[in-house]
Formats: sequence, C-alpha cells, structure tokens
Amino acid sequence: MQMTVPMLDLQALEKRREEELEEARAIQSVMLPAESLHIGPVIISHEFQPIAAVGGDFLDYFELSDGNIGLYLGDVCGKGLPAALYAALAVGMLRGVHKTGTAPSDVLATMNRRLLVRGVPRRHAAIQYAVFDPRTGQMHIASAGMTGPFHLSASGCRQLALSGVPPGLFPVADYESLTIQLKPGDSVFFCTDGLTDASDTRGEQFGTERLYLFCVENRLAPPRELLEKVFAAVGSFAAGCEQQDDMAATLFHLSE
Repeated sequence: MQMTVPMLDLQALEKRREEELEEARAIQSVMLPAESLHIGPVIISHEFQPIAAVGGDFLDYFELSDGNIGLYLGDVCGKGLPAALYAALAVGMLRGVHKTGTAPSDVLATMNRRLLVRGVPRRHAAIQYAVFDPRTGQMHIASAGMTGPFHLSASGCRQLALSGVPPGLFPVADYESLTIQLKPGDSVFFCTDGLTDASDTRGEQFGTERLYLFCVENRLAPPRELLEKVFAAVGSFAAGCEQQDDMAATLFHLSE
C-alpha cells in the first residue's frame, strides 16, 4: 500500500528547510567581509552574488601583523549547500595558513595538502591569494585555476597570467607566484568565473575579453563604482537568462 505524506507535514518540512537555508545564509555572510577595508592609501571592496541561497564562492581581506595586507578569492566546484560547506572548510584552513611571512605560493601549497587530508570526493577550490607590502608598493600573487587577475592603471589594463592546479586535487602541486609593482591610482581586479561564464539568451558567454575591455574603459572609476558597474554590465548582458554559477569579485585599489 502506497503511503502519502500529509500536506501539513510537507509544509512543515518545507518551512524547516527554508529556516535551515536562512541560517546557512546568515552563517555564510559572517565569512565575508562586513565592509570595505581602508588602511592608509589601500582600499579593498568586494561584491558577492550567489545563485542559490548559499554559494561556493568565498573571499576575505585583512591586515597582517607585519603591516602587509592580504586577500584571497576562491571558487568551489559545484553550487548550493554542498559547495558552501566545502567553502567553509577551505576558509577555515586558509585562516590557519595565511600567517605573516608566508609567501602566497606556500599558502596555496599548504592549503592543498590540508584539503587532501580531509579527502572530500569530487570537491576542490580554485583560488587566488595575494599579499601587498605598503612599504615597497609590491603585490605578490599566487593563483590556482582562476582567470586573471587584472592590473588596472592609468596607462591601461593587463591580464596577469598565472597557472596552478586548484587545491584539493593532487598530492603534489607547485604554485607559480608573480610580483607586480603598484603605483598610486592602480587597482587589481580579482573575480570568479561566474562573471566571465555568465550567458545571454543565445548561450553566448560574457567572456574574459569582454571583461578585459570593460576594465580598460572603466579603469579610472572609484573602487566601489567600478565593482557596481562590472556587475551591472554582466547583469544587463545576461538579462532574462538563468545563471549557473555564483559571482564574486574583489577590487584592490591604491589611492593617490
């Protein structure tokens, strides 16, 4: 005999599910910066738009004890609650690694080893990690499985080429590190592939080239305004089409 679930029970289950998702959303929001960071001439802002109640993108920025400034932006494969839980795991590990004096490439290598110890099947996290030294004006960046970042300056924009295997895939992984010299007025734009992979109704993606050209045209905009313009442009491009990935970006700006 087939059993049916009473309508009231279904409604109670749905209500409980919504309450749990709301709590998960509140917990994930605590993992994100509450506001932009202003330290001396440095301004760091971010934007985060999950496609579900919770998402697999994660980011943070902070001042280290030696006066350097660190930031990271990551993207867990998959979406929804499982991706959000893995993102929480990745953030917990990162916060135990990004210490003073640790090079970005070493941070990612250590994170890779720790994620593999956990051994979560079918999960990994693309990530970019950067440290800025305000005394020298240099930013050291390591990247694993993500586009960019983009270095914006008065003379133009260039996409930085960095390679690396996303942490959580292979026992041994080496991470390339790049150092750039920043001048007052320069910015560095970090983003997850939810922005470049956003599609319109014809299936065409926003793409890296379109994002690059947009950064060239708007490179002199104030940090918060530039972020808002990027997300507005992607939203306008993909209007009327349901997206498949979370969108997150961080903008580092060295004011004049």
